[in-house]
Amino acid sequence: MVRTGEASPVELTEFFLDRLEKLGSKYNAVVTVTRERALESAAKAEKEIENGLYKGFLHGIPFGVKDLLATSGGIPTTWGAAPLKNQVFDYDATVIKKLEEAGAILCAKLAMIELAGGMGYRQPNASFTGPCRNPWNVETWSGGSSSGSGAAVAAGLVPFALGSETWGSILSPANNCGVAGLRPTYGLVSRFGAMPLSWTLDKIGPLCLTADDCGIILEHIAGPDPADPSTSRSFKYEAPNFEREFKLAFFKGVLEGVEEDVSKNFHKALEDLEEVATIEEVEPPEMPYEAIARTIINVESASAFEEFIDSGKASELTAPEDRYPYARMAIPATEYLRALRLRGIACKAVGRLIAPYDAVVAPTSRRAATPIDTEFRSLSPSARDIMGAVGNLAGLPAISIPNGFTRRGLPTGMQFMGSPFSENSIIAVAKVYQSLTDWHERHPQVS
Repeated sequence: MVRTGEASPVELTEFFLDRLEKLGSKYNAVVTVTRERALESAAKAEKEIENGLYKGFLHGIPFGVKDLLATSGGIPTTWGAAPLKNQVFDYDATVIKKLEEAGAILCAKLAMIELAGGMGYRQPNASFTGPCRNPWNVETWSGGSSSGSGAAVAAGLVPFALGSETWGSILSPANNCGVAGLRPTYGLVSRFGAMPLSWTLDKIGPLCLTADDCGIILEHIAGPDPADPSTSRSFKYEAPNFEREFKLAFFKGVLEGVEEDVSKNFHKALEDLEEVATIEEVEPPEMPYEAIARTIINVESASAFEEFIDSGKASELTAPEDRYPYARMAIPATEYLRALRLRGIACKAVGRLIAPYDAVVAPTSRRAATPIDTEFRSLSPSARDIMGAVGNLAGLPAISIPNGFTRRGLPTGMQFMGSPFSENSIIAVAKVYQSLTDWHERHPQVS
């Protein structure tokens, strides 16, 4: 409709700006509405399209980003942290530049957990904008740490948003908010201009309404960037072949400790997938995946925030448990090096195990959204997350899509994880599943 002139980029942008300003505070989902920049970009896009210079799918389409991505023009980049509310940069993150070059329109910086959880938060209130509320039930949490990105897409405040993941921060809000979230392969998307949390684990990806949208966005933000030496290749989104049969696997024990409704919805999803796939159980090698990932994150985040911690500003953070990060600075170098060595062994072993499959499938989370006033870690303090630990240690891509609801009316999600740079395969499986179901077409009531 934008391409043919039926829809105006300026009118679209004004529509979403109004929703962001009127409804953003209801969910604690928005930090800054970039109205002036957005309207200027929208007017430019409209003129280009009128002159026959249509750039493609994203031309004239509004979007929002997690507030750890740098923005120029005096727009704050707060990292979700109270002591950094006035922090500004004089450049834009590479992913924002790429989206704007494609004609997309930045409308908002979206709420996040302070420092993306780098201080070890335990509850939804760990953000100076307040606990991010879930559009399906405002008394539940939208998930972390890309909280605002998940809530904003689910509530229709933006058509799509960018988030980041070090361990669960894209997939968690996708699960809780009933949207699609894609964690790309490590090194596929530039992180230049993004707050560093863990240099060897951080990834940037989209949250959208469908798997198809995730593929479109990923194509536009992926690719080598001289400013980020970890980037290695481009990505071309390919439409899936609906006639082929997929080969899927699931890890043995993946349903241990999972809520009853989550388990029920997962089993039903497997039945649906049997129309288009063969599904096998596999057993990952026994290794301390979670401990390895936790050690790496703790050490690298302590290094990334060393100056911030030394300045004493940690004491000004919102969540009490985030104000005392000093223990992670005392982890011995030998522990970090041991974790890196074991990481290499784990990556090779898991890589061999999953190589024959299009994707490994699992519930995205053990549970649906938790109460907004409850410490989420206290609900299952010893629960294992092999999929999250393995996927992030090895830098594997994964996509989460909705697969049903609990008896309380909260969405549940399922994830498809693949080998490195297999984004087209996992998106294809997710898109085929969405062609068989309509969970992604259901949206919360937003007044």
